[in-house]
Amino acid sequence: MEYMKVTDLAKSLETTADTVRFYTKLGLLEPIKAANGYKSYNSKDKDRLQFILSARQLGFTVADVTEIIAETKKGKTACPLARQIIKDRMEETERQYQAMSKLRQKMKAAIISWELEEDKAPTSHTVCHLIEQFSAAKT
Repeated sequence: MEYMKVTDLAKSLETTADTVRFYTKLGLLEPIKAANGYKSYNSKDKDRLQFILSARQLGFTVADVTEIIAETKKGKTACPLARQIIKDRMEETERQYQAMSKLRQKMKAAIISWELEEDKAPTSHTVCHLIEQFSAAKT
């Protein structure tokens, strides 16, 4: 079995050594520690890190990945768990998208409205009349 140093593993998956160290510290990668203190990673660690990076790109959190890996360590399939997590993430992403879409429309309306407004100095009752008038008109 061929072993790699942290930097070699990181380069092989186009990530950083700090990323490898982070997942090692969390116990998601289990390198062999040599007498000199250096850690050596094998192909199993490379496969595991590839899985972690792929999961993170799909929106899985580190906690999600940890939970999924824990399922496999128990000898169970993690697929049902992964399906549920990704469905939950998709629902949350959709909520965030809708909220951002509404915010975008408000911002566009403000830009159009403010183009015609003159600049005014603050008073004892106002900070920026553009925002205050826009907020009052839209609520």
